[in-house]
Amino acid sequence: MSTGCTETPVLKERGQREVFCGLTGIIWLHRKMQDAFFLVVGSRTCAHLLQSAAGVMIFAEPRFGTAILEEKDLAGMADANEELDREVARLLARRPDIRQLFLVGSCPSEVIKLDLARAAERLSAEHGPHVRVLNYSGSGIETTFTQGEDACLAAMVPALKGTDEKQLLLVGALPDVVEDQALALLDQIGISPVRCLPAIRAEQDAAIGPNTRFALTQPFLGDTHAALVRRGAQHIAAPFPFGAEGTTLWLKAVAAAFGIAPETVDRVVAAPRARAEKAIAASAEILRGKTIFFMPDSQLEIPLARFLSRECGMQPVEIGTPYLHTDLHGPELALIAQGPIISEGQDVDLQLDRVRAMRPDLTVCGLGLANPLEAEGLSTKWAIELVFTPVHFYEQAGDLAALFSRPLRRRSLLQRQHPNRMEAAE
Repeated sequence: MSTGCTETPVLKERGQREVFCGLTGIIWLHRKMQDAFFLVVGSRTCAHLLQSAAGVMIFAEPRFGTAILEEKDLAGMADANEELDREVARLLARRPDIRQLFLVGSCPSEVIKLDLARAAERLSAEHGPHVRVLNYSGSGIETTFTQGEDACLAAMVPALKGTDEKQLLLVGALPDVVEDQALALLDQIGISPVRCLPAIRAEQDAAIGPNTRFALTQPFLGDTHAALVRRGAQHIAAPFPFGAEGTTLWLKAVAAAFGIAPETVDRVVAAPRARAEKAIAASAEILRGKTIFFMPDSQLEIPLARFLSRECGMQPVEIGTPYLHTDLHGPELALIAQGPIISEGQDVDLQLDRVRAMRPDLTVCGLGLANPLEAEGLSTKWAIELVFTPVHFYEQAGDLAALFSRPLRRRSLLQRQHPNRMEAAE
């Protein structure tokens, strides 16, 4: 019986990295959690990043902001804790709708060793029980950008109440329309009750206990997984719900944990799975037989490689990921045929050397590498787009495949229109 890439030796690289800032997770989290506020304790650069990434208009009232550390704070000439307390009091007086306040650490606040954990405890005692104050790190010093969500959800777990109720906990921030689709499928299969982490509002937060089964929807939630296990919850190991096959296997694993037969799942999902397979086939025509190289960026790389190889006929030549969590990624690796290099971590120069030597048909990478590689005649896909686009479950499967076929279609069109120019680039 084939074990796929489960036993493939992992190439571990530690060198210069090309990653996006962990504060980016606030962009989708603040939209999901409607009574929460994310207060970044950082610099003006942090503020500019969030404003530009979120596309917030100047007259909007977003659910995030930045408590800016000035030069006197960084130099130790002012009491940063006193200033933080004052800013929090001012914010909560102006925004009585806030029920959860996240103090988000940044590179500057971590460099000056500002203890935001202690600040959160102090502020919770002062402003609770109406407002719960938590903290996590969004610093980009040691992390990749999707770990912002992981750190946020992991920080929430210890504060959740206890329960002995048998329930399913759906873990990971999904767009509302995608979450609704998932909940509808689970309801039709007969699984209830189902809670979500994060919940839309604080009063809807799940309770956790030994009869809680949890299923991850995002492959980058390693710390959240560990925090839930510490609370006694049981993880449902499964491939992630990307594509028709991945979604079906995920649903069957969840159903099995609740004693529901796979035939029930097959009956419920027959129509949406057929729609997904038809939508994927439209993109698979151009993707089949093409090679793909994943630079480590979002931690979505391993599930996406499984989806593209098994459902679209692509050939991964290297699957790089910032961190490889065996408990999370094991079911995915078992489904990927042997052949590609599996790498964890990054040494940009060495990986670029391998990209140039292999010359894959498509390279998935960060924004900073895409344009240089395009200039060298290589087609690329921005990794961050895969996080900001709804791609989970059946109804989004065709859109997911199209994200990868689009750059190849574009390149084919350019080659027909400007053959001499494209040859010169290559």
